Amino acid sequence: MTDYAKLDAWIDAHFDEEVQFLQQLVQVPTDTPPGNNAPHAERTAELLKDFGLDAEKHAVPAQEVKDYGLESITNLIVRRQYGSGGRTVALNAHGDVVPPGEGWTHDPYGGEIEGGSLYGRAAAVSKSDFASFTFALRALEAVAKPTQGSIELHFTYDEEFGGILGPGWLLEKGLTKPDLMIAAGFSYEVVTAHNGCLQMEVTVHGKMAHAAVPTTGVDALQGATKILNALYAQNTLYQQVTSKVEGITHPYLNVGRIEGGTNTNVVPGKVVFKLDRRMIPEENPVEVEANIRQVIADAAAESAGITVEIKRMLLANSMKPLAGNQPLVDAIQKHGGELFGEPIKAMGTPLYTDVRLYVEAGIPGVIYGAGPRTVLESHAKRSDERVVLEDLRRATKVVARTLADLLA
Repeated sequence: MTDYAKLDAWIDAHFDEEVQFLQQLVQVPTDTPPGNNAPHAERTAELLKDFGLDAEKHAVPAQEVKDYGLESITNLIVRRQYGSGGRTVALNAHGDVVPPGEGWTHDPYGGEIEGGSLYGRAAAVSKSDFASFTFALRALEAVAKPTQGSIELHFTYDEEFGGILGPGWLLEKGLTKPDLMIAAGFSYEVVTAHNGCLQMEVTVHGKMAHAAVPTTGVDALQGATKILNALYAQNTLYQQVTSKVEGITHPYLNVGRIEGGTNTNVVPGKVVFKLDRRMIPEENPVEVEANIRQVIADAAAESAGITVEIKRMLLANSMKPLAGNQPLVDAIQKHGGELFGEPIKAMGTPLYTDVRLYVEAGIPGVIYGAGPRTVLESHAKRSDERVVLEDLRRATKVVARTLADLLA
């Protein structure tokens, strides 16, 4: 029987080292775009080698990455085999992250510690789980010394663009096929389902003209405004569609970027906007996309001379629970409840992640790791992203204990 107290004690004794590891990971930027993430993989592999962990480097071919809109991707796999038989459990965290943006009071690449939290872009999502998963593995080997099964660490660099060249690429190439997997997440819930996401780029064409004689042109912005109003009207309708998955409410749509026109005194001839449509697990992505395209076409038809191009940028399916994930859920809830002193709910999240790619490949998985109760608390994708160090410590213990149970 595993001595959980000894696992915990090992993690406590090496926690300063774990924090330093996370600081070093935060200090290498992985802004995506532009997505030049191979240098971070190289640095991670160096640091892992210091712990006696050899990382296989799987570089995605440069042309594939360029065609995808990024600059470089090297995904890492650390394989630890403990004997014949038993399960292979994979732990996945992604290193790519959105650019820092404005409003920071701490250096986004500093890994500064203040008030018990470590600050930096990706400190919470999800370089913190590079640290929690690595040190959970180290604690397992130092204390539990498993004699069967194996552990794999998957450190990938394509979550922000959908995961196709991250876990998707590793799975497609046959480089991994674990029995179970845990992906980077937060500490106070174990996530078994999540939303899907459809992202589209819509180009509205009109005809440029001098603002002094606007009737000689076709105003693309006026056409785009009608389309946007029609899309926003859908959000009201979406509130009537509710999910049965706890933690997920209803579908919603957001227009996150818009640009167009050439100058103040010119009737705009082109407007481009990008939309994000979150899909609950019960929705059919094909039907969702067809509906969005129809809404856009109908609204564009109201403006004479307006034409529209629609390009799908991303289609990430929702994650639906696989029955085989129960051992993961049970172990995380048991140990999380003990270490955090409160129940760890199994629930869904409105986020989308690349975990769905493992599940679509028939690999039961859950989302769990180091972080607060909500995305809002973590400041993920906002200024002053941070992880509470005590959450990092306790989540590392939960994962180490869970691995010990799964490989026992």
